[in-house]
Order: sequence, then C-alpha cells, then structure tokens
Amino acid sequence: MGVLPLVAALYLLLRPGNAFAPGVTPPVRLRRWAASFFAVVALSYVWWMLFFICHRDIHSLESVIHSVGYMGLFTLDCVTMFTTVTGTLLSMLQDCRRPMWPFLMAMMPFVALAVVYMVHPSEQIMLITMSYALLLYVLFTIYMVLAVRRYDRWLNDNYADLENKKVWLSLVLTLCFLLAFFLYTFVDVSSIHLIILTCITELVLFGLLLWRVETLPQLDSIPTPAPSPMEEEVLTIDFAQIERLLNKHCVASQLYLKHDLSLQELALAVRTNRSYLSQYFSSQGNTYNTYINNLRVNHFISRYEEAIAAGQSVVAQELAYESGFSSYRTFSRAFTQCMGQSVTDWMRQSRE
Repeated sequence: MGVLPLVAALYLLLRPGNAFAPGVTPPVRLRRWAASFFAVVALSYVWWMLFFICHRDIHSLESVIHSVGYMGLFTLDCVTMFTTVTGTLLSMLQDCRRPMWPFLMAMMPFVALAVVYMVHPSEQIMLITMSYALLLYVLFTIYMVLAVRRYDRWLNDNYADLENKKVWLSLVLTLCFLLAFFLYTFVDVSSIHLIILTCITELVLFGLLLWRVETLPQLDSIPTPAPSPMEEEVLTIDFAQIERLLNKHCVASQLYLKHDLSLQELALAVRTNRSYLSQYFSSQGNTYNTYINNLRVNHFISRYEEAIAAGQSVVAQELAYESGFSSYRTFSRAFTQCMGQSVTDWMRQSRE
C-alpha cells in the first residue's frame, strides 16, 4: 500500500504534464501540498512497519498500543497528516490565500498532551488527547464547510463556466474519508475487517484526491491594470452607464459566447474595474454567472427557434456549445434555472 502514495507523490513532483486532464493546468501550490500529503502517507507505512518489526517479540498488542513509541508515532501521524491535508484542502480554494499558522497553532495543545502522556502515561491523559483531536477535526470540518460556501459564491461572482471549478463534492468526500481514518484510531487495530476497510478507503481517497488535484484549473485572476488619466472618468460611471456599456460590449458584440469568460475579462472589455462590475450585478440581485448564462440560454432559444422555423434539424448539445456553454450538463442546469423547466420539456413544447 505504501508504494501507491509514493508513486502519486513522485508523479505530482516530477511530471510537468497532466496525465488526467491534458488541457488543465492545476495550481502549483495545490500540486505541492498534495505531493507532500502522499509522501507523508508513504513514510507513515515505513515507520509503522519498522515499529512493529522492533516489537515483534511482544505478544500483547495492548502493551504495544500503550507504549511511548506507539504514542510518539501516532502523534507524528496526526501532526504530519493534518498539516498536509489542511494545506491541500486550503489550496483548492483560490478566492484568497489562507494562512497555515492558525491550524499549526491549534495542533500545539495536542502535541503537548501527547508529550505529557509519553512522560506520565495514564488513561485520563489519553482520553483528553483523543478528545482534543476529535474536537480539532470537528472544528476544521465546520471551517471548511463555511470556506467552501464562500468560495462557491466567489465562483458565481467571477466565472460563467463552473465546470470542474467547484470543490464541494471532493471536499465532502475527502473529509468523510479522513473521518474514517480518525475513527479507525479509536478501535481495535487487530481487526482484519477494519484493516481491509481502511485499505479500501485509502485507495478511494488517493484516487479521488489525485483526480481532484489534476482536474482543478488554475484560477488566479488577471491583474487589473492601473487606469490612465483618460480612463479615470470611465471608472466613476454609475450603474446606468454600466448597463449601457454591457449592452454594447457584451450583448451586442456577443462576447458572452466566449467559453470560460471571466468577470475580469468582461471588466476589461467594458473598461471598468472588476469590483465595480460586481457591485452592479449585486445591485440587480444577480451574479455574474447568472447574467452570462442567461444571455447564453436566450441565444440558444433564439438559434433553436430560427433552426426550427427553417426546417433544420437541431442537436441540442452542439447548439449549447455554440451558445457558449463548455458542457451540456452546465447548460442543462442553467436552462432549468433560467426557464423554470428542463430543456427537454421546453423543446418538446416548442415543437408542439
């Protein structure tokens, strides 16, 4: 089992290309954190194997579990894996760069409790240590749920195409797998069924994490250039002027048909800054994602009706792509949100 995470770590560190999604360039920081996680897992297999080899003459498993060496390795596992997993998950969220030091500081009491236990072993200290570790997991899970919700809002405010950009599913599954790992430390490690279950969980976790790292595109924003004196007046326009500029530079020019059009690109085309454009959409009770995709849906409807009137056959997938959508699934979701019914039902009613 230790070979798989080692291979994954070497792949992320040494392979410049992307074997999973050749057209995607994932964030370098995310790749490095994920590689460090896989490396830590591989090293964990090594030091646990050496530990049990050194204790092969001890017949009582309970005495091994309560030994100083066991607690030391358990602490090392928790600190290294919590740190690398935290870094990996935070690197998936590209709305802002989140510091690691608060999470490292939160680990200090756990390390201190583990050291106290190794000096003066007792069941009470062990219980407190495990309880604190569980508390850390719960608090981190709550933090990640809130952070992902904020990230999801940021995506909707800045990107029209969200395919492979959202991280809800992968984060939820990853946290569930980490919980399974954590619970495993509280039960009898001699159970062969639990060992098999843990191995299967590890395989799923490794595959999911590697897939997520390689399919998540880099979303760093294009820096907004400093305005020239002639542009200062443009930057102070009101919302009515913003609307006129959008109609001219986005609607009339059909800029919304561009795949993966970002808020930054639209702001540059309209000659205003991204923050001001976001305020305009917020004042309309809207998001950038909804605005662009509604234009695309209306374009799809217009082109579909033209084709039907001309007696031409229509392939919805092709027309959706022509209308600016990168995938049919994204189009179907946007169409339902805009029209209040599925595209299949609408097309059937339109023919009737």
